Amino acid sequence: MTDADRRWYDEEAGPLVRLYAVTAGRARPGGERLDLMTVIHAVPPDAGGDPVLSPEQTAILRLCSPRPHPVADIASDSGLPLTVVRVLLGDLLEAGLIRATPPVPPAQLPEARILRRVIDGLRAL
Repeated sequence: MTDADRRWYDEEAGPLVRLYAVTAGRARPGGERLDLMTVIHAVPPDAGGDPVLSPEQTAILRLCSPRPHPVADIASDSGLPLTVVRVLLGDLLEAGLIRATPPVPPAQLPEARILRRVIDGLRAL
């Protein structure tokens, strides 16, 4: 490939990388499906050595290190499509570098009338 064949967005962005190259051609994550509201926690790496990660995976880990983030926020903050983020998160989950906490199912949430009584009680204080 010659220099004339390379396409650049600007000096900071560097060469264009197709999304299928970021995910190694995969369109679906392996393992469990991550919901939009699944909260991702970064796990400190083992002392056994640093795994080889893509720049996108490193950015995701850096994003989740100070505090956990939902999958939707990770996709928004990283600027990557949700499908790509799910594939990358699946790889990180498989490597043990993140922990995923699924959202609470609606059936397990308190009823609206109970929440209303709690709010009314707090206002009465």
